[in-house]
Amino acid sequence: MAITLCVLLWAVDGEADTLEEYETEVLALVPRHGGRVLERMSNVAHTDDADHGAVQPTEVQLIEMPDEDALAAYMADPDRAARSDLRARAVARTEIMRVRPVG
Repeated sequence: MAITLCVLLWAVDGEADTLEEYETEVLALVPRHGGRVLERMSNVAHTDDADHGAVQPTEVQLIEMPDEDALAAYMADPDRAARSDLRARAVARTEIMRVRPVG
């Protein structure tokens, strides 16, 4: 059964561009595991200051994966793991929600 994820990402202060670079690289791996990036959006109100950075995410993504095995394979992908240093520098916080359409 397909899984749809809503991913919220907060950048480390001053690293919004690095977060975008990292996500561009790892999201390119999603199709390798049968998934699709349905939507990827940058928060236009986001700034790297304390007023917004801690409250609002820098980026929001909707990702569809065919099943749990595909999601696990993506998360364990060696090419994704090879970018862990870049992720540590760029991503302060991640929240992942499993979502479904309403109606």
